[in-house]
Amino acid sequence: MHFYCKECGKKYPIEGLDYQCACGGLFSLCKEPGEQISNAVSLGEMETPMLKRRLDGLEMNFKLDYMRPTGSFKDRGAYALINAIKERGVKEVVEDSSGNAGSAIAGYCAAAGIKCAIYLREATSEGKIRQAESYGAEVRKIAGSRDDVAEAVLEAAKTTYYASHSYNPIFFDGMKSMVPEIIGQAGIPDYVLAPVANGTLLLGVYLGFKEAGRLPKIIAVQSSHCAPVYAKFKGIAPAPVTPTVAEGIAVGAPTRIDEIIAAVRDSGGDIVVVEDSEVLAAKEKLGHMGIYIEATSGAAPAGALKYFAGRENEGLNIVVPLTGSGLKK
Repeated sequence: MHFYCKECGKKYPIEGLDYQCACGGLFSLCKEPGEQISNAVSLGEMETPMLKRRLDGLEMNFKLDYMRPTGSFKDRGAYALINAIKERGVKEVVEDSSGNAGSAIAGYCAAAGIKCAIYLREATSEGKIRQAESYGAEVRKIAGSRDDVAEAVLEAAKTTYYASHSYNPIFFDGMKSMVPEIIGQAGIPDYVLAPVANGTLLLGVYLGFKEAGRLPKIIAVQSSHCAPVYAKFKGIAPAPVTPTVAEGIAVGAPTRIDEIIAAVRDSGGDIVVVEDSEVLAAKEKLGHMGIYIEATSGAAPAGALKYFAGRENEGLNIVVPLTGSGLKK
């Protein structure tokens, strides 16, 4: 098992400090046939439930992925990544996050006995900061935007392993584990709605369904306050990034933006933007059904309501992953 550059093909060891190629290319993961990532580090993972519900008349299958051990879908990637580097002797990591990835990496590092520093915005939800700290992680609060946090961690990554959910392809490989669960619970969907920042969920779902041999249409959802993927996809100038209630998808410069767009296009999908009011309305409606999610998780159902408004949708198999617990706030 090793990394290789998507641009020049150069190989790199998984346990090295390089998080991208010297040529500037991003890494992909090469696994030999039948080769599996270790599963020695565990927090009691289990299949997350699927609930079929109608929201404003639109029938959706909600994948309750906030019911992972640390309360978010990012556990899937953290589980794979921390197991892989633990097996290869990595003792210390850094990671940058809007909150959920940091909590997931911190939790699995705690289980693995790996020292961990998490870089977060000063404005990150207090609950997410407390959660990472409760796992024994050192939390480093950075002034400014989510992109300022990403810039700060790259300096630390010069000397410490970068357990990145945007650069490291093992994280995406772990995200694929959602796909066999979806297929077992709902079959092959017609559509999957995915909130998008760095594309962790979207690219994991895309890779998983490609391996399964049938690709649903993937509809990416971004906040109107931070929509660089939408702008590039539509060929328009990106609007300035402004604060949004969907803090988990507020990334102004996604590392794998071209891969995200290519995946959406390959699936025959689309990208939509939602307003904060629509995100909060979807969150509230789900709450009144007994489904308690953080605000960012409201983006995907809000995106579904916007995308399918005025379209024929009866009988469609629509899967909407709900990514973070409402207890995170």
